[in-house]
Amino acid sequence: MRALPVFLVLALLLPGTALAGRFAIGVDEGASLEDVAALVEARTGARATVDEGLRAVFVSAPSAAVLEDLGGVEYVEALTGLTRQLAFTPNDPLYSRQWHLPAVRAFDSWLQLPTLLSTRVAVIDSGIDGKHPEFRGRVAAAQSFVGGSPWEDTQGHGTFVAGEIAAATGNAQGIAGLAFPAQLVIAKVTRGDRNIPVEAEAKAIRWAVDRGARVINLSLAGVRDPDDSRRDSYSKLEAAAVAYAHRNGALVVAAVGNGDQMPQMPWPFAGWPAALPHVVGVSALARDGDVPNFSNRDPFYNDIAAPGDDIYSTLPRSVTEARPSCANQGYSDCGPFEYRRAEGTSFAAPLVSAAAALILSTKPGLKPDQVSALLTRTAFDVTPATGCSRCRQERDQLTGWGRLNVAESLSYAPFGAPPADRYETNDDAGASAPRLYGNRKQITATIDFWDDQIDVYSVRLEKGEKISATLRGPAGHDSNLLLWKPGTTEVEDPAMQKRRAAQSLKPGSLESIRSYRAPVAGWYFLEVKISSPGSGTYVLGFTKRKTAKR
Repeated sequence: MRALPVFLVLALLLPGTALAGRFAIGVDEGASLEDVAALVEARTGARATVDEGLRAVFVSAPSAAVLEDLGGVEYVEALTGLTRQLAFTPNDPLYSRQWHLPAVRAFDSWLQLPTLLSTRVAVIDSGIDGKHPEFRGRVAAAQSFVGGSPWEDTQGHGTFVAGEIAAATGNAQGIAGLAFPAQLVIAKVTRGDRNIPVEAEAKAIRWAVDRGARVINLSLAGVRDPDDSRRDSYSKLEAAAVAYAHRNGALVVAAVGNGDQMPQMPWPFAGWPAALPHVVGVSALARDGDVPNFSNRDPFYNDIAAPGDDIYSTLPRSVTEARPSCANQGYSDCGPFEYRRAEGTSFAAPLVSAAAALILSTKPGLKPDQVSALLTRTAFDVTPATGCSRCRQERDQLTGWGRLNVAESLSYAPFGAPPADRYETNDDAGASAPRLYGNRKQITATIDFWDDQIDVYSVRLEKGEKISATLRGPAGHDSNLLLWKPGTTEVEDPAMQKRRAAQSLKPGSLESIRSYRAPVAGWYFLEVKISSPGSGTYVLGFTKRKTAKR
């Protein structure tokens, strides 16, 4: 015979008291606490206590039913078993130096760290100190794209970033990494002069994706200047690599850039590649909640903010050993001056990458845009009330959607992700536009004013064939529908505008193109564009019909 549970044995021995529970009875503002307490005592036969500060009466009773229908009562709540627990606190001795982890609610989801699936995170940077004890067993693959060994980091930047993401957590040593189930994929792309060739970066992104990386961290930025093409550093090679990552299920996270590396500070544009579609652009926050002047601004491509000031993390021991007071210790309190109170959007981005890895370890089936939405839409809104004097409510150019909130992102991950869009990355005409076959088609996809403004599809038309198309965009937001002639490669290129075949640009979310006749045979392009702030699902439909020969 199986043993009875202890609580059931007690109930059998003490039927009059074991099932009794403690209850809180909230008292209406207009009612007397003493009068309600007297009613409770008369109903239960038990002594009731009054708490004036809580405006509540407390009593032990067999059930809530005996407390129902009492006058002056706002609520009745059972308190038995209703407890709260402290969040997990790492035992790493330097955790107290990592103010940024409590600031983003890094471990608030757990009392003890759970066993989660491993997620690979690529750190495309200056390499890593492969012998640092914090990374023992934490690196899945490493390669250099600029010569030398990826296991050596003479500059420290890559090791610092890697420590934020995946330093061993809860090992009673050093610091705590946020993404405790992560495995690192290390790509060394920084030359000795601290410059990063775009060719090396692009190769590294593709290599990391091919090695199974689900998150790509790019703590780097190139100048973006829409007003001066001579100093704008946009790269199609880089853009193609980022699109490759997205198509293959990897989320790309990039620093928006630092003003001291731009033509002026503060700089009003997020750098490349943060400004590319589907990249999560990360700005920096200081300890006081404000946005430092060095953090680039941008109304479109600044997606989320994270701590990026006075950050504490790992450094190569070859760097710290050069300082006698450091002995064999590889942490930033013994590093070069620039790491003592390290600041930069470079160090904000890894926290978002680490949070993305935690989401994917919890829900590995999510697509990159779904993870991006969870991160940004659960962010804590940064306002003057939280310390950011220049921030406004909701999305703004300094912090995007707000401060990273790891616990909130994880709480929504199992059920709160938006639907995936299987057609991405279809952000332009040409080869990136998926081909839609058949004479009649209706598809459902998503679009986002801040990160995915344009979707393009390719449709084959024969000479003289007619096409009609309709668009039902996200409700409450302005959408446009355009048709482009064969040979179009970039729908936003001013030189391509003469290739526009038809358009529907009415205000609102409903658009239609009626009976356009193809003058020549070829692959035409249907463009869906959202032109007012917002995001959501749209439905695009088209029909084709041949016309009678004359």
